[in-house]
Amino acid sequence: MTIGLMLTLAALALVDSTSFGTLGIPVYLLLTTRTSRLLIYLVTVVGFYFLVGVGLMLGLSTVVDNFGQALESQAARWVQFALGVGLFALSFRFDPKRRAKLGKPERRFEPRAGGPRTMVMLALTAGLLEVATMLPYLAAVGIMTTAELPPGVWVPLLGAYVLVMIVPTLVLLALRTAAGEWLEPKLERLRAWLAKHSASMVSWTLAIAGFLLARDAAVPLFFS
Repeated sequence: MTIGLMLTLAALALVDSTSFGTLGIPVYLLLTTRTSRLLIYLVTVVGFYFLVGVGLMLGLSTVVDNFGQALESQAARWVQFALGVGLFALSFRFDPKRRAKLGKPERRFEPRAGGPRTMVMLALTAGLLEVATMLPYLAAVGIMTTAELPPGVWVPLLGAYVLVMIVPTLVLLALRTAAGEWLEPKLERLRAWLAKHSASMVSWTLAIAGFLLARDAAVPLFFS
């Protein structure tokens, strides 16, 4: 394992730390619920992404070993291309400008605070909705798989990765505890900004993921 690999993974983790599930929702919870419940949410998010990462690391290795040729087949490429086009098309359903032209109300994603069970369900729901479109996370798993790291290396590395994903939220929590009322209006402005742009963030994420999937499949399908 090289320093370059670690820096790449750290950079990807920091990008993932700005997603709606790892930063947007926690900002709402900072303003609307107890610190203990926010921590329950964060622990659940970390645990979810760690287990997904372990599954992907083990699954990707098995898939590559056993089904490598099948994944390179014409049929598999067409499935990937269709999935990419579908995700790209779906992105327009969340685009605020397009919805405004059609006279439809803008979608906004504002989570509701609740008890510990609600926090766990909220974290799992956010993880399930985001994991397929979190390109940096998927890229990090792919990089670790390609590097053929032994479990004794990639397991703690993956654990560190998912912890870095919640660092900005932990920093905000520490600042709020220390600064008190001084930080409150700033968090409220950040919450309002995230609420206003949440649909655009979802739209762009789906569009980018769909484009990359379709492009990757289109090259061997149409240009080889």
